Amino acid sequence: MSDTHGHLDQKMINHVNWADEVWHAGDIGEYGIIEKISRLRPLRAVFGNIDDQLLRSQFKKNLVFYCEEVKVLITHIGGYPGKYNLKLKKLLLDEKPQLYICGHSHILKVISDKKLNLIHINPGAAGINGFHKIRTMIRFTINKKEIQNLEVVELGPRGKIISNDRQT
Repeated sequence: MSDTHGHLDQKMINHVNWADEVWHAGDIGEYGIIEKISRLRPLRAVFGNIDDQLLRSQFKKNLVFYCEEVKVLITHIGGYPGKYNLKLKKLLLDEKPQLYICGHSHILKVISDKKLNLIHINPGAAGINGFHKIRTMIRFTINKKEIQNLEVVELGPRGKIISNDRQT
């Protein structure tokens, strides 16, 4: 997930409950989001450009780790295949992840980067603030070296939540 901008609703929590781990690609928005998700599932996160000092003190700009046998790199702002910013491209070349996840653009993308031999995922924006029309997350499984069962989760239209997951 990415770009929650301080919003967490029951639809999001339902998908958090499905996961073994939750990965947040920045623009968390408020520390309470982290507390709620962490009570439900293990959480890995990076800070985004809107995140305050408290979130920046808790999380890194870039996170590199292994999930089973897949090397993962998560950051908030970095671009996508053919359009990486220079700092991120160097990091991708140095770290050689198989899975690169970022947020920031609010544009859902899943792209195979054949030049760098990785899968790029931007889960779009899960929050209610921004220019996106549909709130999204992505879920998938990792089985040893394989990224499998990738699924786009549509959370409904962007807008103010009023009750029972109805939105305006």
